Amino acid sequence: MQIGDQVDFELQNQNGETVSLAQFRGSPVVLFFYPRADTPGCTVEACEFRDLYSDLKAEGAVLLGISRDAVKAQKKFADKFSLPYTLLADPDLKVCKQFDLVREGSMYGKPVTKIERSTFVFDRAGKLEAEFRKVKPEGHAAEMLALVKGVS
Repeated sequence: MQIGDQVDFELQNQNGETVSLAQFRGSPVVLFFYPRADTPGCTVEACEFRDLYSDLKAEGAVLLGISRDAVKAQKKFADKFSLPYTLLADPDLKVCKQFDLVREGSMYGKPVTKIERSTFVFDRAGKLEAEFRKVKPEGHAAEMLALVKGVS
């Protein structure tokens, strides 16, 4: 995947409804991937996006969060932190692999599969405008708001 590419996928949201990336063409889309719902860094990132959601929406942007969590876990996370945007469940890592975000690592000496915290911004035509890999949660939402203000 490269800047300028059009990408599509379908996943279930936190309510069990099927959502595709293509359905948001006509609006800029901020698509952020986070490793696991309701963990410290992911909660910071999700809540910062929550706090700036009305500003992103005022710019016409759509905000989507994706993790490997199941639909039920996404719903619990959204409800617990009053997240007003769509969370997508990718338990099979289909979309995480499509975006090349799956990393093998170790935790406490045991092998684990990790998801690289990353964000992708699509323009109104559905083309990849920008990508941010190995994102730090703090302050990232504000950076994305500033970027969206400049996306055509």
